[in-house]
Amino acid sequence: MKRVLMLGGSIYQTYAIKAAREMGYYVITCDYLPDNPGHKYAHEYHNVSTTDKEAVLALARELNVDGVVAYASDPAAPTAAYVSEKLSLPTSPYKSVEILSKKHLFRQYLTEHGFNVPKARSYTTYEDAEADIDSFHLPVMVKPVDSSGSKGINKLTDKSQLRAFFYDALSYSRDKIVLIEEFIVKNGPQISGDAFSVDGKLVFHCLGNEFYSTKVDKDFAPLGECWPTVMPQEVIDTLAADLQRLITSLGMKSTAYNVEAIYGEDGKVYILELGARSGGSLIPQITALATGVDMVPYVIKAALGEDCSDLKMAPVKGFWSNYMAHANETGKYAGIEYDEDFKKNNLVDFVTDIKCGAPIRKYRDAQDCVGELLLKYDSAEQMNNIIEHMDDYVQIKVKK
Repeated sequence: MKRVLMLGGSIYQTYAIKAAREMGYYVITCDYLPDNPGHKYAHEYHNVSTTDKEAVLALARELNVDGVVAYASDPAAPTAAYVSEKLSLPTSPYKSVEILSKKHLFRQYLTEHGFNVPKARSYTTYEDAEADIDSFHLPVMVKPVDSSGSKGINKLTDKSQLRAFFYDALSYSRDKIVLIEEFIVKNGPQISGDAFSVDGKLVFHCLGNEFYSTKVDKDFAPLGECWPTVMPQEVIDTLAADLQRLITSLGMKSTAYNVEAIYGEDGKVYILELGARSGGSLIPQITALATGVDMVPYVIKAALGEDCSDLKMAPVKGFWSNYMAHANETGKYAGIEYDEDFKKNNLVDFVTDIKCGAPIRKYRDAQDCVGELLLKYDSAEQMNNIIEHMDDYVQIKVKK
């Protein structure tokens, strides 16, 4: 029986852990949170941080694993590649995965290889950023180089905001590096979704539309994605060609990707992110509902060096979205309530591990998500209307 090491046991990683068991593999999980729900589905668990490359390497070597999976985890993706490369297990190059995992390295790589990219620079001190800010055309985005879920990201429109935004970004950066990049004006919604390459060839992608909260100070606090994409086919084709060129240039092998891109008002396609891992927010699960293609087993097979050649493109059928359920006030979680017709006709699932009585915050960005809704719709019109008025259909109950 092949042995697979899964990095992390969060509720969203449970899907991959269960799938690996169902596929007949011996499943080992590790992270520093023994109470994470995924661990109970594994054959064994080890308390080792997924970002500690040398500790995970020692564990993988001791347990003689056949593959390492970092499912839906940005911080763990470089670890999986590092350990796999050291043990001669199937993987894309560690150096390439690290580039894809660090925004400043990624922006530099895109620039050096002729991709469309906004002007961007990275800083380790506020003083350096302050001294350089006049070289940018405002507005700019201020970001941690190694964070996800919109944490620590702010749009700067006036230099007086720099200090607060710089230190907010720095607080979320594991490497203590902040990226400043010029703002791209979008033509249509941000493009978001997952993709998969097999032996370096982009064989599948399912790209939708990212949408944002209109009730918070940040004008880009994400609430979810919806499908199918509203972008013209030529834009998607251009993005797919750029993704293939990037995958080839980096020497990527068989792996899942989380894609974020923008079609600018200047008529150019910009790749913002190509994370070397499946998307969070249950994007693989929505993709499976929308296309019939479940990428999760392929993530596991790729890590074990097994054949993934039967993975093919499939169109989106119907109208689907995820949605970050969230509170409109700070307090203690007291449950969720639905409009009855919505629950009957639109709700596919609600996934959360937050218990009643746990503290929750009024929504600021993705870190305040209470759980993920998986939703289906009868039409694009119904989808857009429900997303815009979600508070009429779903209420997170809060106890003071």
